[in-house]
Amino acid sequence: MTDRIKSMAARWTVAVPVLAVVLLALTWGRSLPGVVVGVVTLVLAGAVLAAVHHAEVVAHRVGEPFGSLVLAVAVTVIEVALIVTLMLDGGDKSATLARDTVFAAVMITCNGIVGLSLLVGSLRHKTAVFNSEGTGAALATVTTLATLSLVLPTFTTSKPGPEFSTVQLTFAAVASLSLYGLFVATQTVRHRDYFLPVAKQGEPSRPEEEHAEAPSTRTALISTGLLLLALIGVVGLAKGVSPTIESGVEAAGLGHGVVGVIIALLVLLPETIAAGRAARRNHVQTSMNLALGSAMASIGLTIPAVALASLWLPGPLVLGLGSTHMVLLALTVVVSALTVVPGRATPLQGGVHLVLLAAYLELAINP
Repeated sequence: MTDRIKSMAARWTVAVPVLAVVLLALTWGRSLPGVVVGVVTLVLAGAVLAAVHHAEVVAHRVGEPFGSLVLAVAVTVIEVALIVTLMLDGGDKSATLARDTVFAAVMITCNGIVGLSLLVGSLRHKTAVFNSEGTGAALATVTTLATLSLVLPTFTTSKPGPEFSTVQLTFAAVASLSLYGLFVATQTVRHRDYFLPVAKQGEPSRPEEEHAEAPSTRTALISTGLLLLALIGVVGLAKGVSPTIESGVEAAGLGHGVVGVIIALLVLLPETIAAGRAARRNHVQTSMNLALGSAMASIGLTIPAVALASLWLPGPLVLGLGSTHMVLLALTVVVSALTVVPGRATPLQGGVHLVLLAAYLELAINP
């Protein structure tokens, strides 16, 4: 019976990514009626779950922190493609799309995924334990990237408005790529042990699933391909339903920035589920790798991409945050630092981060 369930699950996780890509090809660039939007949404949800499954297969094969890095980078690369595509199609109203989406990703990862992981881990295991050295290094990198790319443009004077000049944008792009590359080298080569799951006693954890036989190289390669298909389906179908989302946002009288928030929520759903599952298994460090790694990749890859795209984009590229969002970012950095320093957390810390996310979402709806 168990083998039959596993066989059905395996077939389901293979079929759904293929179905998502086929549906994407059939609906791309078309106006979708309500019934089709409903079907697309169901397939989108299935593709998210399939992406999480295949990411966990790959993670089991390559181990941490490579597993969480695979999912974070894969999601972000396709997210960048989605942002650039929407900016090319959106005209002047898309001038703030990159800023809104990147900032939404930072708030969702640093408060939503981190808060959920700490809450789940601490409720299930009394205390959520992680490596403060690795997590602190990741937080410092995210903070630097966010400040250089999203805060400084508000205060520069070379161009009017919260925009970078060409030289400043080039510097931000090069700095973002350099810091992200340096962090990946630190995470995967020189100080890999800083990013491995730890037990409450401070020793490397050896949960039961780590004793299970790792999937074969062939299985891992197949899962990698299906993971990419699922992520392409997730992001592409999210773009397909975005006109419906935009119409609903406009009908509700909400700001255009809410569209970026909704799309970021959809795109980051696979990482959110994967981080929650890792926290339930007492792999809170894996959850933190996913959360902060995704925030870092979102900035470190998106800013260079939009800087390059700005060469042929017709409208301006607005990256500077407003005062309300800068306050939320500053509060997130302070709270995150206080969370990371002890290397352990209770449900209180998780709740604080989730309240910050709720405040961001509420202010996005009612600025």
